[in-house]
Amino acid sequence: MAPLEVSQFLSSVQGQAHHRFPGTAGRFAALMPWSTLNTVLRHHRLEFPRLRLAMAGDVVPTHTYTEMAPAKRGGPIPRLLSAPFGEHLRNGATLVLDAVQEFVDPVADLAARLEHDLRERVQVNLYAGWGKTHGFDVHWDDHDAFILQISGRKRWRVHGTTRPAPLYRDVEPPQQPPAEPVADFMLEDGDALYVPRGCWHDVSAVGEESLHLTLGFNPANGIDLVNWLADQLRVNEAFRRDLPRFGSSEDRFQRAAELRAGINELLTPEVVDRFLADRDAQAPALPRLGLPWVATSDLLPPDDTAEVRLLTPRALLDRADRTVTLLAAGSRFVFALAAEPVLSALLPGRSVPVSALVEAAAPAVDRVTVRALLGELITQGLLSLA
Repeated sequence: MAPLEVSQFLSSVQGQAHHRFPGTAGRFAALMPWSTLNTVLRHHRLEFPRLRLAMAGDVVPTHTYTEMAPAKRGGPIPRLLSAPFGEHLRNGATLVLDAVQEFVDPVADLAARLEHDLRERVQVNLYAGWGKTHGFDVHWDDHDAFILQISGRKRWRVHGTTRPAPLYRDVEPPQQPPAEPVADFMLEDGDALYVPRGCWHDVSAVGEESLHLTLGFNPANGIDLVNWLADQLRVNEAFRRDLPRFGSSEDRFQRAAELRAGINELLTPEVVDRFLADRDAQAPALPRLGLPWVATSDLLPPDDTAEVRLLTPRALLDRADRTVTLLAAGSRFVFALAAEPVLSALLPGRSVPVSALVEAAAPAVDRVTVRALLGELITQGLLSLA
């Protein structure tokens, strides 16, 4: 976000307008080298629509560049056909690969750090093109996004927003944008771009290689809060009982009063804080295993130089007089207050040496107890070797 401060971005940019962040060539190259993309395409079974080709606003039929190969167990598996796949790309098709954070560790680490900072789940999609056509027509997305130009460049035309905060399921679609864009620019190697939900845009290749990552996330909104309230209201019998469809008007008015009272009881001044905290606490853990140790009774290497990482980027700590509670992956884990230094050090979701955690807990907690605490987090799927 530099040169903007994070607070400036959150207060004056996010959800309001697009913003370009110029950078130096090669700044993001280590995230997804071409060699890594080649490896992913070669070693993974990538079915439509996760892997797809797009050209001039349309999806290229998958049967023109894949075949279904027989498998010893289960049904046939998709396999790329190198010759027609390459031909489509030479003719101007754009390669799209969804959720690449599940394949590439540097991208996964970036997504996890962003999830920790933005407090929302992050999905990373990849787009690569070589021609002069556009992969998609002018469109808007129902999520916010950061675009990182990994290699080459692409032309972006931004047309602005025609409906404030549109939703995927909405009462009406946004009006079409003006034909002339409000911004027309090249996103160069090393540049980043923020595009808010609902902002119309189209992207075109310029006859040279281009590879970028789109990091999409959906900030919580009022509809999300109302849906959460509906789940909270299930504890109230008045909301679980059938409505008095065949009762008297007085019966229906009485039920309406009960329902209104139940809703009002939850609509405290802190309702937004409670909802956001619960949303964070329910966020799932990232899939990561620390083999071979996770499959042994030791769980951790004997050497404290090993590094561990919390797998729930949005976990919360609730401190009390004598206990500290970790709220993560939809569960509550209560520990003695002496565990707080260890949990606090893990909370950012970065790799931490076991030795640093032992040092943070001393002298109140000894090494054996710290390692036992880490082992418990591993067995719960909340911690892994980095």
